[in-house]
Amino acid sequence: MKLRRRRFLSLAASAVALPPATRIACAQTYPIRPVRIIVGFPAGNASDIVARLIGQRLADRLGQPFVSENRPGAGGNIGTEYVVNAAADGYTLLLISPSATTNATLYDNLNFNFIRDIAPVAGIARAPYVMALNPALAATTVAEFIAYAKANPGKINMASSGNGSLSHMCGELFKMMAGVDMLHIPYRGSFMPDLLAGQVQVVFGPVSQLLANIQTGKLRGLAVTTATRQTALPDVPTVAEFVPGYEASGWYGIGGPRNLSDGIVGSLNRTITADLADADLDQRLAELGGVPMPMTPAEFGKFLAAETEKWAKVIRTANIKAD
Repeated sequence: MKLRRRRFLSLAASAVALPPATRIACAQTYPIRPVRIIVGFPAGNASDIVARLIGQRLADRLGQPFVSENRPGAGGNIGTEYVVNAAADGYTLLLISPSATTNATLYDNLNFNFIRDIAPVAGIARAPYVMALNPALAATTVAEFIAYAKANPGKINMASSGNGSLSHMCGELFKMMAGVDMLHIPYRGSFMPDLLAGQVQVVFGPVSQLLANIQTGKLRGLAVTTATRQTALPDVPTVAEFVPGYEASGWYGIGGPRNLSDGIVGSLNRTITADLADADLDQRLAELGGVPMPMTPAEFGKFLAAETEKWAKVIRTANIKAD
């Protein structure tokens, strides 16, 4: 009897001596049930595809379903607000895209502060954009395009995917930094028919969307918007080679409610970072026009703050309003 009591006391003492994190880990391992990844856009949108892709990888590694759930509306704000108000237990995450950083300035009456209320977890991928022209416009370099635009202010029609969209933002950033005036033509549907027909002359759009028409000569790829040249368009220079400091692109990442624990954030980040080093996922992202963008939570947080600040200046300078 005494031996059993001593054994119990010994085990109890050992449990008390364990570090708190170890005791918690012994009691519960994350995740123990399905996790939702909230996407603020409709099914089939690029954000939704990325969420499903990374969700499957997380499920394979962590042993629980990571289910993409679409909550579209208000440029992604409905989905973001849902996650802001969710329990910070790791079972409700957010697929983050550039709209989150532009919406902070585009919308005046948001019920949340994105930088304060969403915890950065991990970067997933960067999606390069390209400045593409209808070949009827004679410019073959960014320098020639700028010269033509300055000689013909307001006569170049610049298409975008809609007012406040990233394609619009990329174009407005170019206008500001290059000192040119172009007429913005926002589209709710596809701008491609009008671009190919020459009714609009230039667009800043995803490489994945424009690549085929550039390769066949139906469009001219003038420059990529990223800081470095892209494998898909190796002979196409960067905008920054002509407009120093210019950089813009699409991107995706994962976040959660602001009080998400360091342990859960760290676990998710390590898993996503390991996935991004996998050649198969690299190939899948390439098929979507993306390249891996691994970041620590701190790096991703700084990135989100910098993007928010950059686009706020563009939105205010161009006086852009949400539709």
